[in-house]
Amino acid sequence: MKQTIKDFNLKNKKVIIRCDFNVPIKDGKIIDDNRIISSLDTINYALDHDAKVILLSHLGRVKTEEDKVKNDLKPVAIRLQELLNRKVTFIPVTRGKELEDAIAEMNEGEVILIQNTRYEDLEGKKESTNDAELGQYWASLGDIFINDAFGTAHRAHASNVGIAQHLPSGVGFLMEKELKELSILDEPDKPFVVILGGSKVEDKIGVIKNLVNKANQILIGGGMCFTFLKAQGINVGKSIVDEDNLQFTKELLMQYNDKIILPVDVKVTNEYSNDTPSHITDIDQIALDEMGLDIGPKTVALFSSIIENAKVIFWNGPLGVYEFSNYVEGTKQILEKIINVDAKTILGGGDVVAACNNLGFKDKVTHASTGGGATLEYIEGKELPGIAAIDNL
Repeated sequence: MKQTIKDFNLKNKKVIIRCDFNVPIKDGKIIDDNRIISSLDTINYALDHDAKVILLSHLGRVKTEEDKVKNDLKPVAIRLQELLNRKVTFIPVTRGKELEDAIAEMNEGEVILIQNTRYEDLEGKKESTNDAELGQYWASLGDIFINDAFGTAHRAHASNVGIAQHLPSGVGFLMEKELKELSILDEPDKPFVVILGGSKVEDKIGVIKNLVNKANQILIGGGMCFTFLKAQGINVGKSIVDEDNLQFTKELLMQYNDKIILPVDVKVTNEYSNDTPSHITDIDQIALDEMGLDIGPKTVALFSSIIENAKVIFWNGPLGVYEFSNYVEGTKQILEKIINVDAKTILGGGDVVAACNNLGFKDKVTHASTGGGATLEYIEGKELPGIAAIDNL
């Protein structure tokens, strides 16, 4: 069991909190502030307990000077100030006298946000390679380290593992919740139903291998279903196929044919577009010039009949091209189904959580993970460096 922010006396302490403020920004404006909102409980707890709060986060990837301009954290500081309803001092550098002086002058209840940690990647990838000197430097700025960025927990960076190696450390409320909710999948109640979508089988191999023996059924939709269908000898037209993993899917189907449930109908069109004509067809009737972009109504009914008996549901990856209004229906109808069954429902990060938010179901599932890659690696059974580095109770 990991220490949490509640295990520390924070009064008058400089508390470094690693947040995940990796939000989409366009023309200097934040498009979706959910990740900032998710960090507020931990930040407010520290402030309520008279800490001096120092915030770190990455934003995007920084490989060029142009990336630095594009991935400046100042818009986050502005939005965070609005959400906290108190001043947030933004320091536009990642190290140096300006930063050190600002921290030295902090009073209890004040907040500093340091510039994008990945600015340190521009010369030598110091952040992303967990440069020892950088981690030690950032640690020298504080007294306690709290990691609340589950989305980067699968990476050993200077701003998580590096700092934790030099300071008393714990997890924040967001990280604590992620670990608690995802642990449901370690020994799930039965029936346990897994729903997998998205485009590539390759991205889900580890998840499938780890869950196939635990799950009662694995329902497969999205682009990845066409690799499975092709492995069965079905013509899938121009639908996306992960050719490199056809053999893996064949072997999986041979071994677990009773557990893996594939679509029986799909919505097809001739081009990857929301505007070209489309129609529903059975999976064995896909024309050579057609591609499937969503599951069909018979598949929704089939999946729903399995979901209604589940006690635990884990879902990763949308079941169609949800960004297109004509191909969101399968994902939407299955979301509507899972929120109306008596089951613990966990959405596994990334696009399916975005779809859930867009469709207004965010607060109706048991847990919508903020992780993405971190969630998948946890489900695969891998050790997450950002969590392993935190002190145990």
